[in-house]
Amino acid sequence: MDVLRIALQALVVLSGLFLVLLILMHKGKGGGLSDMFGGGVSSNLGGSSIAERNLNRLTIIASLIWFAAIVGLGLVARFA
Repeated sequence: MDVLRIALQALVVLSGLFLVLLILMHKGKGGGLSDMFGGGVSSNLGGSSIAERNLNRLTIIASLIWFAAIVGLGLVARFA
């Protein structure tokens, strides 16, 4: 069980760091802190591109992996 726990902890850390990176890569939608610091200056060139949709998909997948690892850690702690 120790190997599983260590593997899940490593997965939580790696997926968490990857999730932070993906979230920071998203484009600001405006109206928040990004407008306050001059982030709202960029022009809107149309709808969401393929790259943005793929970034959204990757973010959702990374968050599901992170969530599953957290639940797995909880189950290991409960039943070990």
